[in-house]
Amino acid sequence: MLFTDKESPEEIWKILIHELQKGFLDADHPFRFLSLGTFGENGPEVRTVVLREFEQVLDLYVFTDFRSDKVKELRANPSATLHFYHPKKRVQIRVKAKAEIHHQDLVCAAFWNTLKSDSQKGYQSVLSPGEEISDPKEAFHWSTQTGDEFFAVLRFIPESIEALQLDGLKHLRILFSKRHHWKGQWLVP
Repeated sequence: MLFTDKESPEEIWKILIHELQKGFLDADHPFRFLSLGTFGENGPEVRTVVLREFEQVLDLYVFTDFRSDKVKELRANPSATLHFYHPKKRVQIRVKAKAEIHHQDLVCAAFWNTLKSDSQKGYQSVLSPGEEISDPKEAFHWSTQTGDEFFAVLRFIPESIEALQLDGLKHLRILFSKRHHWKGQWLVP
């Protein structure tokens, strides 16, 4: 378990933030990979992404190809939900956030310069993500340019963070909302 009803909301807040930071710092932590929910043309869309940065102000960062559907969806509606699950501690964390898309700007350049060349290659495909192909080999044609033309950084600014601690019949659920400061409120699970 990550938290119990013995901890105060303030203590649980510190535990949650610490665990989210571990997801960024530890490549083997379950919070490293998260589900990103957006609004698509035909309804909700969900996909797995990698947590690339977690700032002290609680902003979360994800890398993507600027041509991807998730970028199109976030441009149309910047509201998103990030979903984390820790199977050993049996806890789910949902972050409702507003997204900022960074493409060919200083934020992008700073992150691009931290990537190894093999990682950069993943954002240099000639074809756009989701494009139809007749053979899987067609997906592995890389641009001969070495730039960050298609690299994008998604910054998620949390508006609420909700945790559900699973524990048999006595699940615990708490919601932290940001008004002037983060405040916790217990909820019925």
